[in-house]
Amino acid sequence: MSIPENGYPRAAAVSPRLHVALSVDSTNKKLLTDAFDDPDGHPHLSAVLTRDQRAGRGRLDRTWTTPPGSALAVSVLLRVGAVPVADRGWIPLVAGAAMAAAVGRQLDGLDVALKWPNDVLVGGLKISGILAEVMAGDPHAVVVGAGVNTEMRAADLPVPTATSFSALNRTADEDQLLADYLTGLRDAIAALAVGGTTADAAKQEVREACATVGAEVSVSLPDGSSLIGVARELDGEGRLVVEAAGVTHVVSAGDVVHVR
Repeated sequence: MSIPENGYPRAAAVSPRLHVALSVDSTNKKLLTDAFDDPDGHPHLSAVLTRDQRAGRGRLDRTWTTPPGSALAVSVLLRVGAVPVADRGWIPLVAGAAMAAAVGRQLDGLDVALKWPNDVLVGGLKISGILAEVMAGDPHAVVVGAGVNTEMRAADLPVPTATSFSALNRTADEDQLLADYLTGLRDAIAALAVGGTTADAAKQEVREACATVGAEVSVSLPDGSSLIGVARELDGEGRLVVEAAGVTHVVSAGDVVHVR
């Protein structure tokens, strides 16, 4: 699968190591393996990207595959030793907010928002998803993978709740999208590391981008149970606070559907 003739110069200006792969099974798996084998050669914000990911994974070990050339997959290595452990739950959230902002800059006039914990929606339809994984043997290294539906035709969308730039009759500037995403992610991780009011501001940006807060939701929990109620807020650790049948629940992991 071809890559843009000029590559990704703007993204490469943000990342210290940008590996553009013609094809790869999983950008997350590749970056986790490469960074584990050569940690010195993979500094903070190293990235792997491709337009042909053959065996991508989503949250809860779901598969994520797309026709070659129809989506952009990128994984970014974050060295988060300076981020307090209590704030690391915010990492996938700030990544989602960074992607929502990057997508929103190219889809002016459309409603772009974050669905907790880290899906990006356009008009309520999913255009991007994010998966964060901690590197085995190094709790201070996190790889954040993101997939963005760029040139996927409407007929190729996997589910009715998905969309793409192409389905919206827009053309994605992939280099600018990546550069904006990497910049936003870099700045948000730095803010979490600084702490105090700087970290609070980054968390507030997530809250403001999150369409889940205030929505009526159905939440499928990992134990097989479910909640139906109203998402009231994100707590200090980035967890979703849901009020259901007069009882407040704090959700750290689960599948969320916006009921309305």
